[in-house]
Amino acid sequence: MANLRFGAFLAPHHPIGEHPVLQLQSDLEFVEHLEKLGYHEFWCGEHHSTGWEVIASPELFLAAAAERTNRIMLGTGVISLPYHHPFMVAQRMVQLDHQSHGLVIFGSGPGALPSDAHTLGLDPVLLRDRQDEAMGVIRRLFAGEERFSYESDWFSLNDAKLHIRPLQENMEFAVASMVSPSGMTLAGKHEAGVLSIGSMTNAGIRALPMQWSFAEESAAKHGTTVDRKNWRIVISWHIAETREKAREQARDGLMLHNNEYTVGTLAGGEGTIYKTPDEAVDNVAFADESTAVIGTPDDLVARIRELSELTGGFGTVIGFVHDWANREDTLRSWDQVARYVIPEVNGMLDDMRESNKFVIENRTAWKRAGEAIATKIRENERALAAAEEDEERGRPVLGSGARINPGVSNTQKEG
Repeated sequence: MANLRFGAFLAPHHPIGEHPVLQLQSDLEFVEHLEKLGYHEFWCGEHHSTGWEVIASPELFLAAAAERTNRIMLGTGVISLPYHHPFMVAQRMVQLDHQSHGLVIFGSGPGALPSDAHTLGLDPVLLRDRQDEAMGVIRRLFAGEERFSYESDWFSLNDAKLHIRPLQENMEFAVASMVSPSGMTLAGKHEAGVLSIGSMTNAGIRALPMQWSFAEESAAKHGTTVDRKNWRIVISWHIAETREKAREQARDGLMLHNNEYTVGTLAGGEGTIYKTPDEAVDNVAFADESTAVIGTPDDLVARIRELSELTGGFGTVIGFVHDWANREDTLRSWDQVARYVIPEVNGMLDDMRESNKFVIENRTAWKRAGEAIATKIRENERALAAAEEDEERGRPVLGSGARINPGVSNTQKEG
């Protein structure tokens, strides 16, 4: 398995009740925490209507995050293109690219919440085609090769050209993908990366083996290319030192998230309502076809390797940010992943383990060094006497099994 990158996706999903100002500040502090831990990417979304997601503009949030970070890539996950004039999206992304010193990924989608589209008076049937159309226009604007006019049934451009191009020569495009082929097809057409959000559902996991083929088929059709290194798989996790501790920390918040948001809000009450926190954990993380990992670093390593084999390979593991646990335990979970999962998955510990094994199994040099030390001790009467006394008390100077006077036993000396 090639080296994997790791990142985080903040929808965000926060239970209603916390002060919005403090919530946003906490999310910004979280981005800083990820950078300190060495994560490669951070994504945040755009939502407008459920009460659980307070980020309405990913560009605005990421601009603030860019002031607090220096290395981590910042992705719009995602801008709902049918909600905006493409020229204005292009302008905002260019500004964000400059403000972040070229650390932006342009992620787009058709809009995740039907309630958002309803508020804006948009027919959900039209959204995917409008995302496709807007992506093509934004690509032309970024290229900046000529002024052009464009007439659509939902926007117009007259002699359009950006007066500032992106700082990056080739800003990466990425699209959100659920279970249908739509996202992958757009990725192939527009040479975009993929943020597979559908991998957090049973149906989405089952669809993963064939998903990339849709991107490759679309790329072949449109004369473009796609690369698996730009495929991102989103996973939910909560990691602790033991499974028992992870369960205890995550179970109450997980049940709340499922009952009040996933089922109560998004599904309108249709779905599984868990009666106890343990039932929630058992079904989400420990049942057949479970979609989340609640356990130890080793559990997450095993899941990532399973997904890599299932999909045929991808480039980045994206952790879905949630409030299952309290703030302190959540930060520690991400710390556990950075310290123990990332190096294990990427083989960073293999040489260390091999070196340790070699030293344990090959003792010639160590014995030779012990002999050299013993010689120097024997040449000094006081040092020799002290060493012999330590050996008689069971505290050998040269370690277990080694002696200063190997030819003379304690019994002989006593005699």
